[in-house]
Amino acid sequence: MNTPAVILTNPKFPHNVGAALRACAALGARQLYVTGNRAQWEVTGKGSRLPREERMKQYKDEVELIRTDRPFDHFTDAVPIAIEVDPTAEPLATFELSYIDDNGQPVYLHPDKAVYVFGPEDGGVPKVFRGLCHRFVILPSDHCLNLATAVTWTLGDRRVKRQQAGLEPILPAYATIQEERG
Repeated sequence: MNTPAVILTNPKFPHNVGAALRACAALGARQLYVTGNRAQWEVTGKGSRLPREERMKQYKDEVELIRTDRPFDHFTDAVPIAIEVDPTAEPLATFELSYIDDNGQPVYLHPDKAVYVFGPEDGGVPKVFRGLCHRFVILPSDHCLNLATAVTWTLGDRRVKRQQAGLEPILPAYATIQEERG
């Protein structure tokens, strides 16, 4: 297993799987696990086909898309984190206190070997998967978010915190986007 990784539990719409795949590619997650069979996409001789805008990108070379109902079988030393609306969940803003810097300021980082677990568009993380998660995090939103938006926000928060801690470079704008646009 490559971490960080994302697990989508029984998503409903293939466009959300495609947008989550795009977020994974853009923000450094190299594996996307999808459980269930509600989100259907075309299967071809070369593998699965997602919505057109995602097929046209090089994401398949950057992110491994794995359909399985047992994603937790693919790793042993990762830290599964449920992104969930739950009254006991930790706020994303203060997830996770890693250390106090030389100026006495707290530094928050996601675990190095994080696996983020998301429930479907019309429900929460299933109980069986919740039981396997070590941590529970809630996004600071006034309403439920679109599944792909929640994935993007979580991975974006991870990247920003790693950049602020000096673990990933903060690139100038001209070096940020590494694909042809147009």
